[in-house]
This record gives sequence, structure tokens and C-alpha cells, in this order.
Amino acid sequence: QVLLHVLFEHAVGYALLAVKEVEEISLLLPQVEECVLNLGKFHNIVRLVAFCPFASSHVALENANAVSEGGVVHEDLRLFLETYLPSKKKKVVLGVGDPKIGAAIQEELGYNCQTGGVIAEILRGIRLHFHNLVKGLTDLSACKAQLGLGHSYSRAKVKFNVNRVDNMIIQSISLLDQLDKDINTFSMRVREWYGYHFPELVKIVNDNATYCRLAQFIGNRKELNEDKLEKLEELTMDGAKAKAILDASRSSMGMDISAIDLINIESFSSRVVSLSEYRQSLHTYLRSKMSQVAPSLSALIGEAVGARLIAHAGSLTNLAKYPASTVQILGAEKALFRALKTRGNTPKYGLIFHSTFIGRAAAKNKGRISRYLANKCSIASRIDCFSEVPTSVFGEKLREQVEERLSFYETGEIPRKNLDVMKEAMVQAEEVAVEIARKLEKQEKKRLKKEKKRLAAIALMASENSGSTPEECEETVERPRKKKKQRPQEAPQENGMEDSSSSVLPKPKKKKSLSKAELVSSDLEETAVSTGFPKRKKSLPKEEPASDPEEVVNSSSVPKKKKKLSSKEEPLSSGLEEAAGSKSSSSKKKKKLKKISQEN
Repeated sequence: QVLLHVLFEHAVGYALLAVKEVEEISLLLPQVEECVLNLGKFHNIVRLVAFCPFASSHVALENANAVSEGGVVHEDLRLFLETYLPSKKKKVVLGVGDPKIGAAIQEELGYNCQTGGVIAEILRGIRLHFHNLVKGLTDLSACKAQLGLGHSYSRAKVKFNVNRVDNMIIQSISLLDQLDKDINTFSMRVREWYGYHFPELVKIVNDNATYCRLAQFIGNRKELNEDKLEKLEELTMDGAKAKAILDASRSSMGMDISAIDLINIESFSSRVVSLSEYRQSLHTYLRSKMSQVAPSLSALIGEAVGARLIAHAGSLTNLAKYPASTVQILGAEKALFRALKTRGNTPKYGLIFHSTFIGRAAAKNKGRISRYLANKCSIASRIDCFSEVPTSVFGEKLREQVEERLSFYETGEIPRKNLDVMKEAMVQAEEVAVEIARKLEKQEKKRLKKEKKRLAAIALMASENSGSTPEECEETVERPRKKKKQRPQEAPQENGMEDSSSSVLPKPKKKKSLSKAELVSSDLEETAVSTGFPKRKKSLPKEEPASDPEEVVNSSSVPKKKKKLSSKEEPLSSGLEEAAGSKSSSSKKKKKLKKISQEN
């Protein structure tokens, strides 16, 4: 008995399902459609054999790309089928939704594949009830997986090389054709409008852009004189034409025109001139873009015709997939279907008629050269589409072959063989590729050097800003804090312990003003009081804290002065205060010694 298995590709993985009652299903299609909607009945028909989830979203994207391209069996799919399908391949029929992947599986693995009919109905039921067939899979998680894979697949399809995007070529050639039509229409409007005033100018100047420039420059023809002849020669690029315009303006039959009408004509002609200048810049942009995207095709047939072929095909990839017969009549579809309908002669050429080769060929050779040219265009488009390094070497060699073929039709000179020409092209292309690689390496090195310098400068600036400012800020913050802490600690010592010294320092100036009698009386009073001596000894180190202790003890002049000063400082002090000072002498001595040690 032949076993029918169905392969189902989902965003979460591959599933292989076995189908029961193959004969009944194949005979009763309406019942199958009813069973698909009911989960219980569908379980009786289909049984899950194996399910292989994808390891990651990247693997899922790779498998999706392989399935969508058709004809490509991914390694995961190959391993899955070889593992879970029966070994006897003749007794197995594999149902697949896509005929292309079915043909690829049959060719590579040898399994008989079936598509359409009952398989489509079963796949519809599997798609509907898949989250119920697989354990641990919910409808929400399956929808999320499908959405994520769809986004990543679309993103991968949209991503192109920025320098090889053919969409810009399609848009620019379409805009170029539209600009040509608009410039012609507007130029005819300027000719008619300004022709009322200066009708002879139309016959002298044929170019539309030049006519608009002249209309803008001349304005009122009555004001045209010999002084403007040089400017006319610059605009017309011909001295005879400039002289003819000057002569015609003097004997013109045109009507007079007001200043407002002239202003409107000049403004409109200036718009047409700007459009023509933009058209030239757009054509330059198109040439540069074609040299990047399709250098061989542009070297063979020209930038404009090559861009029209790409735009008509939709992309360079689509043009590369077309055979030469399709490229030959690309753009003449109406004539082709009309000829097929009326059984007339089919067209010999389409868009490639605008190339110079067909115009140069004789009437009897136009069809032959168009076939040959279409063949070379197909080769050039494939080289441009699938080559890694774009080069115009192949296009130039193909152009030489077309030239030789054209001369062969005219003179009978035998052209070179295609094999020899392609060998030469391969050698030159390798040399060009090496040169391009060197240039790219140099550019990359320069860019990296600039980037390193820029990053180093940024890092240096950041290190200076971030390294210096916080530390400096911390230091500046810490230092005043220490001073603030020390100042209040030192302040009481100065106030408490050096009151006598602080009071002594300003009073030596007053010693000179004191009389001798007062000094003698103060000395007598101090010697009479026995408790006053220790006071004088204690005040010695406070007056000169920076001096050594030996100097403080041995110096006899300092205590004498101090005695005099202390007697004058405290003339009203009582004996109780002196007694209190003698009691605190021990504590003051300790503080003095500490202070002296700190100063040393």
C-alpha cells in the first residue's frame, strides 16, 4: 500500500503528516472539504508524524528563502525528509504545496511528489488546525512567528547594495523622459508667446533652451543694439546668428508689447531655462549611476537606452533573466500582440531601436543586427547583475563585436570569434579588478586613519574633561572643607590661650607714649604681688610661638617687657583672677608644648 505523506512548511518549522484513507479521500472530494473545517474529523484523516522546529529566526529566514526561490532544497529540509520518511521510496508519495520544490525534492531525493487536488485541500486544513496538531504551540505564538518571519523576509528582499540600486535609475530615466516632454511643451508656449513681439527669432534659432535664453535676454526688441552683440554671440555660440538676430530686430514685423507682458514672458522663459539646466544635471547623474550599476550595458548600448531597458523590465535582475528574444522586442508589446492577433509580421526591435547600431545598418540587415545586439545586451545585463566587481571591460568588448558584425554585413570582413574576445576581456577584467581592489583598500585605509584620529581626539578631549574636572573639583571642594574644620579648632586656641599675646601685639606701640613714672609704679606693683610672676612666665611662649623653647626660657628682655605690658593690660585685675591664672598654669603649659611641637 502506498503511504501518502504531506510536507507542511511553517514559520516555526517543518512538519510531516501522514494521511489515512487515501483511496476514500481521493474519491470523495466534497467530503474532504467538509472534514477540513471540523477538527475532530480532520484528526481522523491526518496524523502528525514529525515536527522539526527551526533553531533560530536566522535559520528560518534561510529556509524561507530556499523555499521561495524554488528548485533549492535546504540542508535542513533534506535531513528532515531523509530521517522521517520511510526508506522504501517507491511506496511513499509526498504531497507538496509548491510544484517547484516538489520537482526539486523528486530530483535530489528520489521521492514521488504530488501537488494540487486533494493535497491543496489537506494543506488548507493543516494550515487551519496546525496549532492544535503540534503540542506546545498556540495560535498566538504561531501568528507571532509568521509575522516576524514575514518582516525579516521582506527586509532581506528590500535590502540592496546602496551603490548598486537600480530603483534610482528607473526613477531618473522616467523623470528624464517627463522633463523632455514638459520642456518641449513649455518651449512651444514661449515661442508662441514671444513670437507676437519678435516672430523672426523662431526661424533663426531652433533650439528650445537657446530660444528661451534669448527671449529672456532680449526682452523688448527695440532696445537691442550693437552693445548687446557680444552677449548674443555667447548665447547663440555663433556670430552669424547673433548678427542675423540684430538685423531682424531692426526690421521686425512684430507687434509692440507692454512691460507687464515682457515681465511675464521673461519669468516663464527663466523657468524653462532652469528646467533645461536641471535636465542636464539629471542626465549627468543618470550616467554616473549607470556606470555604477550596469557599466557593461551602458558601454554597449548607451546610458539612456540601457536605463530604459532596466526600467521597462522592472529591475536589472529581471532584465538579466530575460532571454535575448524578449530583450529584442522589449517595448514593442503592442505591435507584437497585434501582429499575433492579425497574423501579420512580428516587430523586429523594441527599445533597442534607439541605439546607433540599428540606425547605421542597412534596411535588409536591421533585423539581423537587432537580434545580434539583443543577444549581446542579454549577456551584458547578466554580467552586470551577477558580477561582484562592476567593470565596463566586457561591455566595451561586446561593443567591438557588434561593430565587427556590422562591418561584416556591409563589407564581408570576417569578425573575431567570441571565445577569443572573451579571453581577452577576462584578462583585462582581472587587471581592472585588481586595480579597483587596490583603490578600495587605499580608500579604506585612509578612512580608518581618519576615523582613528577622530576617535583619538574625541577620547583625549573626553579624558581631559572627565579626568581633570572631577579631580580638580574634588580637590577644591576638599581643601576648603579642611580649612573650615581647622579654623574653628584653631580659633578657640588663639582666643583662649593667646588672649594675652593678642592683646600684647597692638600695645607695644603704646609703650612709647607711657610716662616713666607710670612704668616705675607698675613695676613696683607687680613685684609686690607674688602671684603675678607665674602669669608672666606663662605668657612668654604665647607672645612668640615661633621661637624655640630655650630662647623663651633664657631670654631676659622679653619677660621684662611682658611684665610691663601685663601690668598695664590688667591694672584693674583682682587677686582672685591672678589666683585662677596660677591654677590653670599646668594646663596651659601642656597646650604650649603641643603648639611648639606642631610649629617645629
